[in-house]
This record gives sequence, C-alpha cells and structure tokens, in this order.
Amino acid sequence: MSKMFFKGRIETRQNHVKSGFNTKRDVKLGTEEAPLTLVVQTEERKVEVAAQVTEHDLFANIEVNAEKEENILELEGVLNKPKTTRFEKTPNRNDVCSCGSGKKYKKCCA
Repeated sequence: MSKMFFKGRIETRQNHVKSGFNTKRDVKLGTEEAPLTLVVQTEERKVEVAAQVTEHDLFANIEVNAEKEENILELEGVLNKPKTTRFEKTPNRNDVCSCGSGKKYKKCCA
C-alpha cells in the first residue's frame, strides 16, 4: 500500500499544539511581558522594593495599599532560586571503600 492512502488523523500536530502545554516558555516572570505584581503597605517600603527591582533589572507593578497584607513573594522567588543539590557518586562494588578500611566496597559498607 502506498503512502498516499494514509488513514490516520491528518491534524495530529495541530491538536497537540492546541492542548494544554505551555507554549510560551520564553516569557519569564519579571520581564516586560510578565511583570511582577507586588503589594506593599507604605511608600518607604515601595522605594526599597523598587530599588531591589531596578538593581536586578526586573519589571514590576508595585501597589501601595495599607489595608492589604504585604506580598512580595514573586520577587523573593525570582531572586532566591533554589540551587540544584548534587550528591557524591557511590562507589562501584569492586572499588576501594571510601571509609578508609582498605576493603572493597561490597565487603565493607555495601
């Protein structure tokens, strides 16, 4: 049978693109397209937060509202990104044990 008589769905790729995947991965929080939304209670605090925002070349909409609770979680999340934790590789079974006994790892600490 030739390739001209394909009986599957023709619009497979278009349906995949329309589904709920994040298609705008390039837009990061704190840019002009997606500015941070921050709420502070006083003008003095607004000046402090604005200084932090400009220091790190971010964009933010800062609202001063004494009735609402201060919310700068988005700024803290952008500034304090979690670091990747790396662990030491465990030795292979026939390597010398890392505890210093001189035995093979499989006979000592495995």
